[in-house]
Amino acid sequence: MSGHFSALLADAPAPGKRIPVTVLTGFLGSGKTSLLNRLLHLPDLAGTVVIVNEFGEIGIDHDLIAQTTEDTVLLANGCMCCSVRGDLVEALLRIAGNAQSADAAVRQVLIETSGLADPGPILRSLMGEPAVRSHFRLAGVACTVDAVLGMQTLDRFPESVRQVAVADTVFLTKTDLTHGQRPSPELLERLRGLSATAAQHTASDAYPALLQQMLRQPSASTAQDAQAPHYRQQADGAAQAVSAHRDGIHSFVIVRDRPLPRAAFFAWLDMVIAMRGDDLLRVKGLVHLAEEPERPLVIHGVQHLFHPPEMLPSWPGAERSTRIVFITRGMDAQAMDDTLRVFERRRAHSSSSPAASADTPKPQETK
Repeated sequence: MSGHFSALLADAPAPGKRIPVTVLTGFLGSGKTSLLNRLLHLPDLAGTVVIVNEFGEIGIDHDLIAQTTEDTVLLANGCMCCSVRGDLVEALLRIAGNAQSADAAVRQVLIETSGLADPGPILRSLMGEPAVRSHFRLAGVACTVDAVLGMQTLDRFPESVRQVAVADTVFLTKTDLTHGQRPSPELLERLRGLSATAAQHTASDAYPALLQQMLRQPSASTAQDAQAPHYRQQADGAAQAVSAHRDGIHSFVIVRDRPLPRAAFFAWLDMVIAMRGDDLLRVKGLVHLAEEPERPLVIHGVQHLFHPPEMLPSWPGAERSTRIVFITRGMDAQAMDDTLRVFERRRAHSSSSPAASADTPKPQETK
């Protein structure tokens, strides 16, 4: 019987057909809505839909508004904003339906989360609802962090920790209040510990353009991750721990220079999802499969739920190796690496399913 990840292969839509979705998160008062307003002042946002995923007014300057309906604001720059007071899935399916009409070319979607929200449920909606994932795919997660109060917020509110942990990009806000100095090294190190491969930005003037670039380049997150130093610290070695255990979050990277047998990798990931899915805050990466050496497999997952995997048309750079980032609660990097090696060896020596072996080591909790 096929495991969860293996079964997704049959559901994978044609590459390039799904609408990329970028999630903008950040704790209350971190400047998330201010950044959204600045983004909406930029020209050439036609084809962009912005969803504000909370009850309340959308903070859009008056001169941007072209016309309004009950829950939708159409902007003069061609962007559309809607305030979701109910089911996000329903709103996304409505957008997908509109995108099928000849006069509505939806190119990308930006979802702004509530300041108190764990972004996990939104990511799970994108990955777990078959009707949604057939039309949309996660492009990336951006998170705003208050450069002045960030440490206190992370200490007091676990939601802020989860917001940073799943981010691909972190925007340090209110840097004008630090008297021209960079955010504290302690805060920057704390953020790296929570999301080691996330790009950190401190030049606030550039944030709207950077966020617009994220919207326009749906594969940029994975491609940039593949070039990050954390992916290249060790050649075909053990899993690389790239964060401390503070906040209960542990991130690490599994690297393989040699191609992985498809059946071995899929069986291993099926096992990990089945046994420790609740502890997988986020998984993302490129996989070098022996059966498809010229094209990397892109994987994105949140807890038990994964996007249908896609094959990129080519590698994003000269390096061809498996590089997978795991952001987890209480999972041991070495145990994960060891179990993958067991599946690799058994696939090499036998055509039988490695998942059927009774003495396969299991992913262990961090001690």
